Amino acid sequence: MRIRHAATALALATAVTVGVTALPATATPAPGALAPAAVPATTAPARPTVQDIVNRLPDAVVAGALVRRDGVGIAAGPVIPDAYFRIGSTTKVFTNTVVLQLAAEHRVDLDAPARRYVPGVLPAAYDRVTVRRLLDHTSGLPRPAATPGPDDGPGWWLRSVTPEETLRRSFAEATGTPPAAGSVQQYNGLNSLVLGLIVERVTGRSFAHELERRIIRPLGLRHTSLPAADDPRIPSPHARVYVRGQDVTEQSPYPWAEGGVISTAADLDRFLTALFRGRLLPPAQQRLVFDIPAVPSAAGNTNCLGTEACFSVGGLMRYELPNHEYVWGKTGSRPGWDNGFFATRDLRHRVVYSLNPTGQGSPLPHIKALVTAALTD
Repeated sequence: MRIRHAATALALATAVTVGVTALPATATPAPGALAPAAVPATTAPARPTVQDIVNRLPDAVVAGALVRRDGVGIAAGPVIPDAYFRIGSTTKVFTNTVVLQLAAEHRVDLDAPARRYVPGVLPAAYDRVTVRRLLDHTSGLPRPAATPGPDDGPGWWLRSVTPEETLRRSFAEATGTPPAAGSVQQYNGLNSLVLGLIVERVTGRSFAHELERRIIRPLGLRHTSLPAADDPRIPSPHARVYVRGQDVTEQSPYPWAEGGVISTAADLDRFLTALFRGRLLPPAQQRLVFDIPAVPSAAGNTNCLGTEACFSVGGLMRYELPNHEYVWGKTGSRPGWDNGFFATRDLRHRVVYSLNPTGQGSPLPHIKALVTAALTD
């Protein structure tokens, strides 16, 4: 059964309340944003709390923010904790979970060539790419083909391409010799597109249907959805978000299994908790949720911020806090949103965040500060 959807490769996401606009790029930063208050030279500065960080927003880089720490919501600026947002690549954890469920049902062999399940999608040169290597980003697939951007004229964010078209273009534009499958980890949204197609070919139903049946409905995620390819809307309340002066609030949901889900902080918190507690997978597959391949991280794989692989078979990113404790989660983005979730392995602490970037600088320091403050005892 051939089911077509819209999809492509993007990477991070966020949210605020309906009718609220992101601050202009010239917004003045709040005094002392993300900087410790002045203290006597003999006194060590106190580590900022989540509330401290949120109180310093909005600033020139982040127009609004919501943070849910251990189930309690905090918001900055004209933002409400219940806002919907496009979760971007955080979707990948949902996608990997569905594939691992199919593996538990013996419908997908993780160590079988992916081409067995999606003939005609991957060129013969990738015949050694297994399903597992798609899950943990060691497939060696090429960089995603360029997608429409803000300079491509009015309505660029509504343009939609199918997963198959994105893959075809990416293989056609590939240059150089790809790394051997399984030799290095390079984060790549194409992996998730192939995984979504595998779900559809194996089940004979749409990826959205399987996501709803296997995760959204069982967990009662009433505010989580994967929109249809021709539906650019987002439920209210939500932000009005802009990129280079263009209102991009209504976007084509073309990232699909790679980054197309819409959700809320409360729903993501429930999903994260259920995943870590083993409610979605039996023990054998649950162990893979935190299993990272013993390979180096590819040069330029800035997602890992180091030389070792950091992405697990379950799609989670392992991140080291300043106190050297590892936490697990995922970041995601769509134009106008930056978001993610992280938790300690034992769920002692967990955090879901959603920011509205202005485009004036990187929100990464804000994200690191929030995750560190939220997950450090």
